[in-house]
Amino acid sequence: MPFVGTICGDLLNFCLCNVNFASEKVGYVAAWHELRAARPELAAAGRDLLYPHGMGLGFLATVRPDGGPRLHPMWPLLTDDELFAFIIPSPKQADLRRDGRYVLHSLPREDNEDTFSISGHAWLKEDPSTRRSLEEQFVREHEALGVPTPDPNDALFRFDIESCVLTRASGRGDFTPSHKVWRP
Repeated sequence: MPFVGTICGDLLNFCLCNVNFASEKVGYVAAWHELRAARPELAAAGRDLLYPHGMGLGFLATVRPDGGPRLHPMWPLLTDDELFAFIIPSPKQADLRRDGRYVLHSLPREDNEDTFSISGHAWLKEDPSTRRSLEEQFVREHEALGVPTPDPNDALFRFDIESCVLTRASGRGDFTPSHKVWRP
């Protein structure tokens, strides 16, 4: 597993370099549909990289109470309009409730070093009809794993976008990958 360890270390360094953990100021943020409208090729590639097996998979970096980063795997949920996630009762959930800044990064691929990352602000979403709809989507997407409906204590967050980066590589060890950045 040295490859995964290297990726996690690189991701943590990325998070430290690309999120202003010292500031709680939220800049202009956009919803997923705004990314899709402004840069459809970026949104399509992002969806592909965040949904490698028909379900959302990624690493979520949040801000600990001491201001440092915390990194966890998670299952994002993409609709046509927005990006969501159910977050179990955990330090990650506490981080997002206290300070919604985050970075979401796609999982590494076996055949190349393509990645997609989003940074922005997460907001607690308490609308019952949105929650029901997303619970159904979550169960459908994870049907092969037999995952139950999210627990009532699992908080639903909407993730707004401050910026995103798509990196395309020609394979493993590509020292000149291309990067496309979008900010609303």
